[in-house]
Order: sequence, then C-alpha cells, then structure tokens
Amino acid sequence: MRTFLLLAAALIPAGPWWAVQESGVDSNLRGVCVVADSFGAETVTIWASGSQGAVVRSTDSGKTWQRLRIPEAESLDFRGVQAFYMNTAYVVSSGEGAQSRIYKTTDGGKSWKLQYQGEQKGFFLDALICDDEKHCAALSDPVDGRFVVLTNMDGEHWTELPRENMPAALPKEGAFAASNSSLCLDGKNIYFGTGGPAARLFASHDLGRTWTAAETPIISGNASSGIFSIFCDERTIVAVGGDYQDPARAYKNAAVSRDGGKTWELATQLPGGYRSAVGRYDGGYVTVGPTGAETSVDGLRWNSIGKVNFNAYAFPFLGNAGWAVGPHGIVAKFLDQTKYLI
Repeated sequence: MRTFLLLAAALIPAGPWWAVQESGVDSNLRGVCVVADSFGAETVTIWASGSQGAVVRSTDSGKTWQRLRIPEAESLDFRGVQAFYMNTAYVVSSGEGAQSRIYKTTDGGKSWKLQYQGEQKGFFLDALICDDEKHCAALSDPVDGRFVVLTNMDGEHWTELPRENMPAALPKEGAFAASNSSLCLDGKNIYFGTGGPAARLFASHDLGRTWTAAETPIISGNASSGIFSIFCDERTIVAVGGDYQDPARAYKNAAVSRDGGKTWELATQLPGGYRSAVGRYDGGYVTVGPTGAETSVDGLRWNSIGKVNFNAYAFPFLGNAGWAVGPHGIVAKFLDQTKYLI
C-alpha cells in the first residue's frame, strides 16, 4: 500500500532497553535483518535498507557500517532486506510497476543481480520474507482484484502463485510496506495482513495453493489504518497496526490468533499508538512505531520500553540481541538487561 528524530539517548535503567547506533546514512530505514552464526554469538551481521537507494551492512554488531551501492537503483525505496550469513542478502524495493524490484547479492554487496521487476499496472511490492535462502515469498498489492504472492524455491527465480484460490480483495484493500513485515512465512504457512476498508488476515497452510481470509479486530476503515505487521509461529499470529495518520491513538492496534488466523483476541493492554512492526525476542514480543515501543510476553498485554521512533525491528534466529531502524538512518540495539549483559 502507498503509505508513505528524536530518540532519547539515555538508556532505560532496568528491563529491556535501546542503545543508539549510527548507520552513516540519512535515509528513512524500513528494512532490517540480523544474522548470527551461532546461538549467543558475540558478533552479528546487520543489514538495513531504506529510501534513496540505501542499503547498509555492519559485520561487527553495529560498531561500523558500510554503504552498499546497487547500480541504477539510487532512487529506489528499499523497504525490506532478508540476509543469510555475512555476504548473502535479498533487498526489495516498493513502488509502482517497475519501481518494485528484488535484488540479490552473494558477495557482501560488491555486486547485485536483479532477479525480479514489476510490470503490471497496480503491482506494488510490500514485503519479502524467507525461511532460508532458497525458500522465500514476496507480496504485492492487488492486481486485477487479487493480491499477488511470488515464491522463490531455488534462490534464483521468482514465480507468481496461481490466484484462482485467493479470496478477492475488497475495493481499496491493500497491504502496508512500512516495515517489511506485513507478510510472514513459516514452513508451509504463508500469512499476510491487510488494511484500508478491512483489516484481514490472509492465510495459506499449503504454500499458497489454497487461501482463506478472516476479519481481525484491528482498526480499519480508511486508507491509513489496518494491520501493518505480523509475526507468525506455526498457528500463533501476533498482529499490530493502527492508523498512521493518528499515530498516538492507542485503539485496536494489537491482536493475537492461536488458530492460524481463524479467530482473534484483541489485546487487553494495548501498545501506546500506531505500531509499524512486531517481532520476537527470547522473552516474548517487541513492537515499535513512531511514538514508542513495547514488549509483551503473550501479545495481549504490552508494556512500554521508551518513547522511541522506529519503523522496523529484527531479532536473529540464533543469538539474543535485536535491532531496530528508523528515520534519518537511526539504528538501535535492543537487549533485555534482566537476562544478559553487553
């Protein structure tokens, strides 16, 4: 969907907190991915992406950053990045038609291959998510009345899934490209959240052969509201969102499903406003947005961890520290001080 710094420098004295790092770019960063080679690894590789063709990488846990250049892509808005090991990553740009592209590097950003470029009217990539390097999915806003899901099963080629079993999109329904997390892939399960006239969860449990769509209690009804981000773990889905035009309003902006999106429970203790991303950490979940961030053990009761301004958040599959990114190239490290020491 065509959605479109101040950060407290002091650390929160107890519990989860943020430590600010600088990426060296002034872009609006919306994509972030963290790669750890082993559990508890002291050093991780962080990839981030954003506006003005920005792709940056740190191989030393954020101490230093390198700006990576993709030829003829300086004007693109890279809303998402998915990385594997130190040198392999996909980046996805959002925009009308040919502005929506997927690139891949296998040499740490020295060279890039354009793997996919949009052609159809209405095509607009919102997210790209991978289980591993050779099992990925990407989501576009509706074309001819139905959402478009692409899959990659060999690390090289993207194929559009058949859409005859995809429920029709409602008029002006779309997905949000705010944080590369409106789409979630977990084994044979593919989920994505929508906004606009309704906040729905589309679900497939057979890698896109069949689909269902279910209403959620997340706020909707205008072009700026709906589900902005989901986190999935088998049949458990945590969804966050709100209305980005009213970012401080804490109303129907988080919900949980325990049955693959069929039924939903609205959070009883809501995040403090519109939230653009949700992810996990080993103590539960983290959600971020322009007016703050929260953690939750169960996705239903959220507790503030600061009035910070972030777009996206990522936590490595292995390891224990997460990272968030936001406006003006801001990067921040998240760590639960109650369990770990830096």
